[in-house]
Amino acid sequence: MAYQNEEVATLKFPVLIGDIGGTNARFAILVDSYAEPKAFPNVRTADFATIDEAIQTAILDRTSILPRSALLAVAGPVDGDEIDLTNCDWVVRPKQMFESLGLEEIVVLNDFEAQALAVVALGPEHMEKIGGGERDEAAGRVVLGPGTGLGVAGLVHARHMWIPVPGEGGHMDIGPRTPRDHEVWPNIEPIEDRISGEQILCGRGLVNVYRAVAKTDGEEAVLSTPAEVTSAALAGSDPVAVEALKLFVTCLGRTAGDLALVFMSRGGVYLTGGIAQKIVPALTNGDFRAAFDDKAPHRQLMETMPVYVITHPLAALTGLAAYARTPARFGVETDGRRWRKG
Repeated sequence: MAYQNEEVATLKFPVLIGDIGGTNARFAILVDSYAEPKAFPNVRTADFATIDEAIQTAILDRTSILPRSALLAVAGPVDGDEIDLTNCDWVVRPKQMFESLGLEEIVVLNDFEAQALAVVALGPEHMEKIGGGERDEAAGRVVLGPGTGLGVAGLVHARHMWIPVPGEGGHMDIGPRTPRDHEVWPNIEPIEDRISGEQILCGRGLVNVYRAVAKTDGEEAVLSTPAEVTSAALAGSDPVAVEALKLFVTCLGRTAGDLALVFMSRGGVYLTGGIAQKIVPALTNGDFRAAFDDKAPHRQLMETMPVYVITHPLAALTGLAAYARTPARFGVETDGRRWRKG
């Protein structure tokens, strides 16, 4: 297993960096290790048949800068020469990109690996704190973000570097705790007879919860999109939406607390992505923190752990840029995830 500070293989500039999720893809070009990333407008994955077409049309055709390398973070496990995205039809084929896009070198990471890198690349001005004490700067951290799915990653500090730990934690089981939960849970749509985090803690999950609350109370589910549910809940205009968002935030707090225990996250827990940024008022009203801390017999420990909402709109790109500039700072495993032309 090769880690970047053991065998530093700096990417050749200019570097195309990309954060590719299930719904949107964000790209920038890093001209050299000192320049700020040149960002491009967001790309909707549904608008292009392939990632190669998207990069060519939305990025390369709009600049005179020709990237030599690419550093891509994708929503899904990186395994083999054909990388399927979890919530999108795109398939990343690095060897094909050499010919179609003129690249010489490609590294592909998990998208929440990039979010984990961002945690140490961003300053406090890009974070909003939700309770807890002061973070231990060298302690473990957790990043999670509800979006098209639920992304999860850990970040540990060892051997003088930050090591991101990617995974598929969004697919862990999640169950009811309170009497009200037990009323609502039978009406949450399962996948193959189980309810995972993604059935609740993502955009479609919020709609699932809204419909389940409505069905439990014999009400009509009149809202159909995450944005509608969120807006109605924050405005207090729909009681079903209000309860759905409250349950969403509570379950997010429970899950974040579980992960904090797994990684002993005295360095903080970080909520990222567009949904977290949009529901900051709901995250800071006390329900999230109460659920996060409610981990007997470790409540006192939990109360010391700080939680932050990442407010930077392009956090993953910031993390990727930090890695491209100073790869030796990060213990990123590259075995099986780095391709070189020829």
